Amino acid sequence: MTRHDNRGSVIIHDDIPRHIPQLGDITLADFPAELGLFPLDEALLLPQGRLPLNVFEPRYVALVEDALASNRLIGMIQPRPLEGMGDTGPGDDTVTDPGMDDGYSDTPPLYGIGCVGRITAMTERVDGTYAITLTGIARFRLLRETALRRGYRVGRIDVSSFVSDLTDSGDDIPFDREGLLNALHDFCEAQGVSTHWEALRQMDDAALLVTLPMICPFGTAPRQMMLEAPTPAARAQILRNLLDGAGHEPDEGASPS
Repeated sequence: MTRHDNRGSVIIHDDIPRHIPQLGDITLADFPAELGLFPLDEALLLPQGRLPLNVFEPRYVALVEDALASNRLIGMIQPRPLEGMGDTGPGDDTVTDPGMDDGYSDTPPLYGIGCVGRITAMTERVDGTYAITLTGIARFRLLRETALRRGYRVGRIDVSSFVSDLTDSGDDIPFDREGLLNALHDFCEAQGVSTHWEALRQMDDAALLVTLPMICPFGTAPRQMMLEAPTPAARAQILRNLLDGAGHEPDEGASPS
């Protein structure tokens, strides 16, 4: 197709089909039935959120390579703490869970719900490792795991229960914004945590309710509860409860899926 500007004719090929859709054009049909899984403890990716990751373990380097060669999609999901291990609250000493994906076990049990992320930034280092950024697309339900692929875990997934992640605009979320930010302020003071207040105050409601759950230093079960919240307003309420009860997180028995 030919278009003209004040300097003459410019040939623009704007009818070349894309191999993968733009982020805003993704539909349920674009999600594969099987997806490579990246189990990572206390790592929360929400739809519309951005999660930076350093990828150095060989099986996850292979996962990134395979994702880059196809649809650039990866399934972020948390390992489920083993019975009796529980979560540690903010400020508590961290206990290493041998069921986590930390080299003690190759196949720790997983929660039933994760989030599909697309690689939207990538740096390859000279040592063959990667620094990537995943942008959250939609949550998924893990139906079952299939055979390992090049060392990493693969799951059969279903995204249909979370179609709202693709369609909700994030406008008019009914929650107490000022109350949430005040609770965050008290939490940060109590825990000795610093944050960029001006940047948070300038965010719209939808961005705030994605950013805060991802950056607040809560354990595995609370993060999973926020991931599984049915609406952004419900997520805001869970976050508010966690901030108000700093250090008194729900135990694994009240657990999400």
